[in-house]
Amino acid sequence: MPQALALLARHRPDAVFSTGGYVAIPVLAAAAVLRVPSLVWEGNVVPGRSTRLAGRWASLVSVSFAATAPLFGPDCRVTGTPIRSLAGIEPAAARAGLGLPAEPPALPVLLLFGGSQAVRRFDAAVDEALPRLVERIAVVHLTGQAGYAAALRRREALPDALRARYRPFASLGVEMADALVAADLIVGRAGSSTVAEATAAGRPLIVVPYPHAAGHQRANARILVEAGAGRIVADEDFDGAALLQAAGLLDDPAGLARMAGASRSLGRPGAAAANAEVLLALAERRTPPDAAAVERLALGAGSARWP
Repeated sequence: MPQALALLARHRPDAVFSTGGYVAIPVLAAAAVLRVPSLVWEGNVVPGRSTRLAGRWASLVSVSFAATAPLFGPDCRVTGTPIRSLAGIEPAAARAGLGLPAEPPALPVLLLFGGSQAVRRFDAAVDEALPRLVERIAVVHLTGQAGYAAALRRREALPDALRARYRPFASLGVEMADALVAADLIVGRAGSSTVAEATAAGRPLIVVPYPHAAGHQRANARILVEAGAGRIVADEDFDGAALLQAAGLLDDPAGLARMAGASRSLGRPGAAAANAEVLLALAERRTPPDAAAVERLALGAGSARWP
């Protein structure tokens, strides 16, 4: 706490922005003492204890999910999770950029990734189900560095005519936007960023919550399921058979469209702009935008400052 007070007193920032965690507590407390405005952002439905405590000292709190807002009271704005821009990307161009085959008619695309970490359970499920998957769909698979060599061997084992339908990547940078737009269905974890990107793209999500995330991912996943935008498969139940069953959604265009619409209704592609507008208002000692204005920004409606 003395260190935080000394740093803030020396640098005199116009505002403090925090994503929570225990290290934020002394900084936000010091900001409150020195009357430096602050914004705390929480990405999960269920905030951690440190974020709940830090939120008491913050000028405002922004959250990803509307269900979280009542925990922080009137000084809370629902902004969503800041993500990369998906604007202007066409599915056909995205698929071509990923090297997926341009077969007439275009094959449904399944995107499978485990968030920021390689997931052995996902790799094992793909290993078991891949020969049957590529008979009818294309698969984009983010393996992480640890699983990439095995994925290449798996690809080479496919028949020549089907090999191009499986596109493993160790990682994706800017191309991740193409992968999200190219996909018809996403299978992944339920981290805040994964949920935000899937809903901004309007893609249904089969969620396999990470089992060691203190219930955060399960709570995030329930938001999707309750809205009709996703389905949950427990981590211990996810195998080749579960992956094949999930891919079966691609055989139901009407059901998939309903889930896609529900996903899109949850999306907040303007979350970065909404958070930035709130933070700049605090830094400039202006009245922050109200909840309705933040909602418009988060939905991508824009403003004079953030088109």
